[in-house]
Order: sequence, then structure tokens, then C-alpha cells
Amino acid sequence: MSQVRLLFAAAVFLAAFLLFLVEPMAARQLLPILGGSASVWITCLVFFQTALLVGYLYAHWLAQRPRSIALLISIALAAGSAIAWSTMHGGELQGAAHPIGTVFRVLGTYIGLPFIVLSATSPLLQVWRARSESGPIPYRLYALSNLASFLALAAYPALVEPNLTLHMQRLVWSAGFVAFALLLATIAFRMRTVQPLPAPAATEPDAPAATTGDKLLWVLLPMGATMQLSAITAYLTANVAAIPLLWVLPLGVYLLTLILAFQFRFTLPWGIIARVMVVMLGGLAYSLTKTNAGWPLWLSILFFLIELFFACYFLHAEAFRLRPARSSQATLFYLLFAAGGALGSFLIGIAAPLLSDYNFDLPVTFLVTALLALVINWRGTWNQRLLWIVASAAMVVLVFMVRRAYTHDTKVATRNFYASLRVTQDLFSYPGATVRTLMNGSIQHGTQIFGTDDLRRTPTTYYARNSGVGYAMQYCCLAPAAGANGAEGAVGRTAGANIGVIGLGAGTMAAYGRQGDHIRFYEINPAVPPIARNVFTYIRDSAAQVEIVEGDARNSLASEPPQNFDVLVVDAFSGDAIPVHLLTTEALALYRKHLTPKGILAFHISNRHVDLAPPIVLLAQSAGMEARRFNVDNPKDPGEYVSTWILVTADPQFFEIPDVAPHAHVVDALPKGLKLWTDDYSALLPVLHW
Repeated sequence: MSQVRLLFAAAVFLAAFLLFLVEPMAARQLLPILGGSASVWITCLVFFQTALLVGYLYAHWLAQRPRSIALLISIALAAGSAIAWSTMHGGELQGAAHPIGTVFRVLGTYIGLPFIVLSATSPLLQVWRARSESGPIPYRLYALSNLASFLALAAYPALVEPNLTLHMQRLVWSAGFVAFALLLATIAFRMRTVQPLPAPAATEPDAPAATTGDKLLWVLLPMGATMQLSAITAYLTANVAAIPLLWVLPLGVYLLTLILAFQFRFTLPWGIIARVMVVMLGGLAYSLTKTNAGWPLWLSILFFLIELFFACYFLHAEAFRLRPARSSQATLFYLLFAAGGALGSFLIGIAAPLLSDYNFDLPVTFLVTALLALVINWRGTWNQRLLWIVASAAMVVLVFMVRRAYTHDTKVATRNFYASLRVTQDLFSYPGATVRTLMNGSIQHGTQIFGTDDLRRTPTTYYARNSGVGYAMQYCCLAPAAGANGAEGAVGRTAGANIGVIGLGAGTMAAYGRQGDHIRFYEINPAVPPIARNVFTYIRDSAAQVEIVEGDARNSLASEPPQNFDVLVVDAFSGDAIPVHLLTTEALALYRKHLTPKGILAFHISNRHVDLAPPIVLLAQSAGMEARRFNVDNPKDPGEYVSTWILVTADPQFFEIPDVAPHAHVVDALPKGLKLWTDDYSALLPVLHW
């Protein structure tokens, strides 16, 4: 008996480990084809939760009557799909125009069947073991599966991503899946003679059947938990960076609450629940005032993870308390639990961007959690009831307060897969002037001052004339003075400069355009060009010829003939940092194809949490180019911000120009262990600012 139990436990552990190891791996592979968007992971969560539901439905079907042949066939097909995925190349993937469909198509094609088989394993084997031993459902196997999931999530950013290329990750995972398939096939063969479940009344005459209300809560409680997971993860990735580390931390906390709820059979004391509401109220006030602008990364993350832990533990513990007493209803419990998870992720990841132009995910999620707590505690004491009535009412009020804060002074708002955009208008310090600001979440992506013609045409924020890109634009194409040789004889930029810009924003770079210049913007988000053209006037006011190419910049550049750019500005942001796929050796080779021999690459790396200078310098060194850092630490011009740029060029004389040299700084120290980034390998952990 002990050997059989060990076999069951090993299969459950390995299935869960592989299940949650493939999640960040598959999503990481999708980032480059979808512009590094922060929504990639949230959409992947919707797919994973939906596939989990299908897996539990499959387990429920298999548990009703032994179908070893059907299971063996599905195992073989899943193993074949896993092997096919391991041989796939990233260049085969396209689809930035239809991002949600691309996520579901790619994941469904390559890992859909393996994911379903893995997710069906835990509930199915719990029922099989209970049936083989004529005992109760071993819910601790579910806790074991969550422990394995937790370990897999911890291993990915700490061990897997820093040490293995994406291709090697797929190979190792596929080998692990083949080993799991052999193990599960062995168990299925052993269970081929197990009889179907008798009628519940015959085997468990004293066990009460679950009520309709219980079944409804089996859906609603996990729905609230996955809404918490999705909303908090989306906030972190949108305001920091779309990196696996910020995917797995919230998911790890979510899994930890499942382990505690299903392993330790008690619910949170009433006093702890009251404190949860204090945390949630604090969270709403936090999202309303956005006071995290100066917080360290670790403190911002910790704040949300604590709230996520308390809320999800309460919801999961209550779901476990309401679990069925009859073993025949166990797979139904898991099925409805998974349905709730899929519903919660769908509401945040798919429905919310379609239903509102503003991002109310956090406050609405906190409101749903408070309402669920009210339902659960309705049969408790009057104090408990009163607490959650007042708390729910407060949440409603705060939802409207957040809405008012978002709509106040907002001229335009829109939301899609790539961003949640707002344009605000406020008074400026200059008499009679106003300033419009393009926001993505809490990140500013451009401003324009309206008051005088000079102010309106002045490049602001990170693009001021004394910024790194300002020097590139003013000194990229110098005309030598008569009789002079080299930089000492430079007299000013000639007309007819050819400029490329990856990332449109408010169109601020168009302010540098002169008569005869050509500026070509690349923008993946279809909502941005109408805003840049109609709400801001940089493009309309520019003396240069300006065009906008919609779609992923790397795909567009790869399909175009050499553009001979004098300056190519890399200013695409996902969250608070440039997407990694724009900072690889393959990307640099593509940029050089489109640069003139003395062309300049300008990388905008201003952000609070990631120091991208070392990997860019490493890229430049590998290509035989020079790189310098340009900082603006004390802004002086109207509307100017603190900024950091890295300029890269094959022409070292550019950095010797008298007006440029004092501002060009060599990046000396590179982090220990930093490796060259490629399309197949990158790791942000060494360059994170905690």
C-alpha cells in the first residue's frame, strides 16, 4: 500500500511542478511577438485557468467510470505535443494585430493538451486512491500539488531563467513531461480493473449532499481569489515591468494560500478578517492617491502581496470549509472551483478592458471580496455582519472616488490589450498655460505645454534639448566648417536628417523635425496614433515629413529595406521599462541594418526599478560600438523631467564633439554574472533595483 501511495504522490507532485513551470516559460516566449505588453501574462492566466477547467472536467468524466484506454491515448497525444513544442522556433510566431487570439492560438496549439492532462492529474488521482482504498478523499494530495506548484514558480526566476535559454527550457520541460507520462500510464494500467463508483447513497448513506448554495460558493469564492491575483499582477506588471519575476510572486502567494487552506483545516479568526479589510481599504487609498511613486520596488511589491495573501487565504479557506462530504462529489467540487478561477481571470483579463475605458480592476476586485465576505459571515454575529456591511458600503464609495479621480481633468481615455491610456489637462506654471499629459497607468509617456507657440513646440519630459536624445538630434548630422577637420569644425546639423523612433507616445520627438527631415515612428498600440495626431500637436506642428508605421517595430523593421536612419530612438515602454526583446543581439543587428555608418542608437532607459545601462553597454561592446550614458539630474527647461539615455554609435568621434563630451559618461562597472541578452536568453534579476 505504501508503494502505491508513493506512486500516486509522485505523479501528483510531478504533474503540478511541470504545470506551473510551463506557465512563465510559455508566457515569456510570447512576450516578443506581442510587444512585451504587460497584458500578455494576464491573458495567459485566462488561458491557464480555462485549460485547468477543461482538465478538471476531463478528470470528472474519467472518475465516473474507469477509461484507461482513453487516458492512455490522451497521454500519448500530449507527449507528442510537448515534444513538438520543444522543437518550435520563436520566429514561427506572429500576431500582434490580434493579441488575445494569438495567446490562445499559440498556447492551445503547443501546450493545450499537455496542460489539460497535467491539470486533470491531481483531482483524478485523489478519487482513484480513495476508491482503491475505500476511504475518504485525500485532500492533502491537493496541498502536495500546490506545494510542487509553489516550488516550480520559485525555481523559474531564480534558477531556470538565469541559466537556461528558452529553447533549452522547452527541451528540459518536454523531457520531464515524457517521464510524467510514463508514470501516469503506469497508474492508469494499474487502475484498469477498478469498478465504477456506486451510487452516493449506497456508499455514503450518512454523508449529506452539498446544497445549491454551497455549489454556488464553490464558484464565487475562487472567482474572487483569481480576481485578486489577476488585478494585482496586472497592476505590478503595468507599473513596473512585464517580467516573469513579477508574474510568479503573486501567483506564488496565491498558491501558498491554497496550501495553507487545504493542508490546515481552519479558517482565519474573526479579528484577522477585520484586519484584512483594513489592508484592502489601505490598498484602495493607495491606488487612488498613487503615493508609491517614490517607494522602493520591494516595498511596493510587499504591500500588494500582503493584501493578496490575506484576501486569498480567507476565500480559499472558506471554500475548503464548504467542501463536499461525499467523495462522489469531489471532482465536481474541483470542477466548480476551477470554473470560478476561470471566471475571475476572464473578468479581469478579457472583460474589464472591453467594458470600461478606465482601469478600475483593483477597487472593483476589493469590492467583490468584501461582498463575498459579507455573504460568508451573514450567519455570524451581528458584529461580523455589521463590519462587512459597512466595509462593503465603504468599498462602493471608494470605487466611485477612484472613478472620479480618474475622470477628473481627463480629456481622453481608452483601454485595450496593450495599455490603459488617459490624457489629462492641468494648469502649468507659465501664466495662462496648460499642460496635457499622456498616462499609461501611473507612468507618464509624454506631455505638451499649451500657451505660446514656442512652448507648444518645445520638447518636454524625457526628450528635452539637453537630454541624451536631444544631443543626438542636434549633433547627429554635422556639417564641417571650411578647412576644419573632425568634430572641432562642426557648425550644426544639416537638413534632411532621417530619424526612426520606436514608440510614439505623444509624438514629442516630432518637435525636433526641421524642413527636409523625415521622421518615421513605429507604434504597436493602435490606440496611440489617434491620440498623438488629434490630442497633441507635435506631429501637426512639425516641419518634418512624419509618418507612423503601426505594428510591432521589430517585425516592421525586419520586413523593410534599409532605412538609413541617422538616429534610431528606442523608446517603446512596457510598464516602466523597455521590453527586453528590443535589447537583444538580434535586435541590435536589425537596428544596425537600418542605420547609416555613423548613425546613432538612442535608448531611453529612464525608470525607477531596472538599470538597463549594463546590458545595453554589453550589447554595444559585442558589436564593436561605443556606448555612453547621458543623465539629466536637475531639470531646468519648462516641462523637463529627470532622464537617462544610452547613446550607442560606431562613430566614437560623436562623443568627442565639444558640446556633447561633457555630458557623455562611460558606464564602467557591469553587474557580476550579467550575460549578453539574446532572443533566446535574458534575465532582468541582475539589473533590478530593489
